[in-house]
Amino acid sequence: MKLFHYLFSLLTLLFLFQAKEGVSISPLQLITHPLDPLTKQEITLVQATVLKKYPTPPNHVFFHYVGLDDPDKTHVLKWASSGTKTPPQRSAFVVAIVNNSQIHELIINIKSSNVVSYKIHLDTGFPTLTLEEQSLAISLPLKYGPFVESINKRGLNLSEVVCSCFTVGWYGEAKSTRALRLECFSKNGTANIYVRPISGINILADLDTMKIVEYHDNVVEPVPKAENTEYRASHLKPPFSPRLHSFASHQPEGPGFTIKGHSISWANWKFHIGYDVRAGVIISTASIYDPEVHKSRQVLYRGYISELFVPYQDPGEEWYYKTFFDAGEFGFGQSMVSLEPLHDCPPQAQFLDVYFAASDGSPQHLENAICVFEQYGGISWRHTESGIPNEQIREVRSDVSLIVRSVVTVGNYDNVIDWEFKPSGSIKPSISLSGILEIKAVDITHTDQIKDDQHGTLVSEHSIGVYHDHYYIYHLDFDIDGVDNSFVKTNFKTVQVTDYNSSKRKSYWTTSSEVAKTESDAKTKLGFSPSDLVIVNPNKKTSTGNEVGYRLVPNAASHPLLREDDYPQRRGAFTNYNVWVTPYNKTEKWAGGLFVDQSHGDDTLAVWTKQNRGIENKDIVLWYVVGIHHVPCQEDFPIMPLLSTGFELRPTNFFERNPVLKTLSPDIVKWPGCGKP
Repeated sequence: MKLFHYLFSLLTLLFLFQAKEGVSISPLQLITHPLDPLTKQEITLVQATVLKKYPTPPNHVFFHYVGLDDPDKTHVLKWASSGTKTPPQRSAFVVAIVNNSQIHELIINIKSSNVVSYKIHLDTGFPTLTLEEQSLAISLPLKYGPFVESINKRGLNLSEVVCSCFTVGWYGEAKSTRALRLECFSKNGTANIYVRPISGINILADLDTMKIVEYHDNVVEPVPKAENTEYRASHLKPPFSPRLHSFASHQPEGPGFTIKGHSISWANWKFHIGYDVRAGVIISTASIYDPEVHKSRQVLYRGYISELFVPYQDPGEEWYYKTFFDAGEFGFGQSMVSLEPLHDCPPQAQFLDVYFAASDGSPQHLENAICVFEQYGGISWRHTESGIPNEQIREVRSDVSLIVRSVVTVGNYDNVIDWEFKPSGSIKPSISLSGILEIKAVDITHTDQIKDDQHGTLVSEHSIGVYHDHYYIYHLDFDIDGVDNSFVKTNFKTVQVTDYNSSKRKSYWTTSSEVAKTESDAKTKLGFSPSDLVIVNPNKKTSTGNEVGYRLVPNAASHPLLREDDYPQRRGAFTNYNVWVTPYNKTEKWAGGLFVDQSHGDDTLAVWTKQNRGIENKDIVLWYVVGIHHVPCQEDFPIMPLLSTGFELRPTNFFERNPVLKTLSPDIVKWPGCGKP
């Protein structure tokens, strides 16, 4: 084993040396799937290749996105069906800012370490912010004279002040510069900084010069108190309530899933877990084994959260710009945090690490970024039959699911992102929100003092939890038994019975279905009339003649309440409908556009679909918006219990019959004390 580690270290050093020398090398032996995220070695190679093109000095290169350039889908599917071990050729896509001005888009051939193509971005919008420039920006106020005076004027201690970054949005400006708003907080007496804003100060920082370019101290509002805002267990004081009893989780036979590289096999499912610095977790090439036909069948080629739009609803000077795009502006993937074993994930969970590129292009390691585990509980199916004389029948099957979990923390909010796979064939993506509310400091301690619209709820003294929305848009590239699919809307309608001689009923409901032929046909606002939405393969039918498919089972629908011509809504126009369907296009990955920061809304899903392309019996992508209108309440303060939402992708005439009919319940280990008291 020591010899192995020695040889591995030697090979790694040789790889890094060759990369720096510009020698063509191939790290593909580390890759087991064409959609594997970039490895540490590949990121190092990409860094060396880009720096060779833009040598420093004199050029300064800052890496804002480094990710896998999606391989051609036909090549991936051919590779998957052929059973060959060598994946197709891999490339990386890079967005870099050179000399604090030009935004360059590059494609790097990883095998040859060559720049295959590059272009300079000249349109609107800027790339995802780097962690490093955010870290530099938040330190600027602490060394800025006017800010120090403002802190002294408020009787605060500068050493107890921390700041945070906020994107500025776009409000009709013809020309924009890369900039951030900075807001500061007091950490005196609590780690819960977001509930203690230092209000009345407006700060604008230029990111290219890394200087404060605008500063206004408008009004002094009281900083909300620190009492009862602490959430760290080590800092909480009695009384504690409620007391929860310990719970044991044990798998005597070990986990029922296997992980090879980033590929997962569990029960009747096989799929791939990818990672992207912008999207976070990506589920790919998901297929399910059908015992009736003795083979695995395609379901989902790729699924991920394409964007998260969070507009706050206070039009005031210190709040109007708070209309965030968490994936495009801050990077969902680079905002992922390490998961805590036994708390974020149960004891039997297995973890995956990931690498992403820092602003200098060097690989950064995120440990325990993703966990995979089985979850027992609930019922898969059951029936009690008491209608047969002298016979009592009760059949119950326990339910077991596989969960893929990650946590994305962007500023004050924690997003728990789950993908749940069930033996029945269902996939259940879900989102659970926790973290801290955005608080507006006010000179109000009771609702009786509120005389005008405060744009939120008084959740504590001097603390308004501001109204806001969370819109997650999922990119779901279905391949139901093949790439050629269609989108079918089934509407429910009430029918009046007119022939009273044939029935004593006055009405009943039935359905009528239509196949969406174009993108316009597919746009759907849910919640106004009952409907059933299914992706089908019109070329594959069951033995009874039904088209095989998967149904979207949505949660309660949320619709944007902003005017469509409002600047934030123009940028977030992908929320105008709950469901969209587009023909597959590898360049159409990001619903808010490739360059979201200060974008003008001219490269969004809403713009692409104006082409009104055909989508019938084609390789199509379904986009689904999960929305929450968040009216804060006192229970959300000082830290939120989980607020959850999600949806289900459910097989619909995909199998000949219940696919878990013959699935036996797992053995349940009975611990001492189980059963009746």
